[in-house]
Amino acid sequence: MEEQYISLIQKHEGIIHKVIGLYVDNDEDRKDMHQEILLQSWKSYANFKEDSTFSTWLYKVSLNTALTFRKKEDKRKLVSETPITTTSSESKEDYEMLYFLIKQLNEVDRMLMTLHLDGYKNQEIAEITGMTSNHINVKIHRLKATIIDQLKKANNGHI
Repeated sequence: MEEQYISLIQKHEGIIHKVIGLYVDNDEDRKDMHQEILLQSWKSYANFKEDSTFSTWLYKVSLNTALTFRKKEDKRKLVSETPITTTSSESKEDYEMLYFLIKQLNEVDRMLMTLHLDGYKNQEIAEITGMTSNHINVKIHRLKATIIDQLKKANNGHI
């Protein structure tokens, strides 16, 4: 069981890093959260029933751990805003702007957009979050419109 868990974690390590990147800004907290996600996923692995894919399950564990971690950290200190950085590459600049805008969303909306952009179908997102698929549809549609509007404002009316 341990070897299977390690193999699956290594295969889906990107999920953990993505969640950490969206919820934590400093290196020390990133390391702490990474350890906490690994610990929580290992503790929960015996209960993984394979009703969903491992990646969907890992996303759920990672997000729940990140949200719990954030609540603890928010009580301890104020979270500083991440500044927008500019680069010479337009593609990288667009990605950084999108990432910045997603990080400005509340925790639930941030989670929904991240899952959506990672290619999860609304039914899978509903399984992860416990929301209805219809609610996910509405939220994703509104979040896309909000982000597009903010991107237009940042780019003087152009996307």
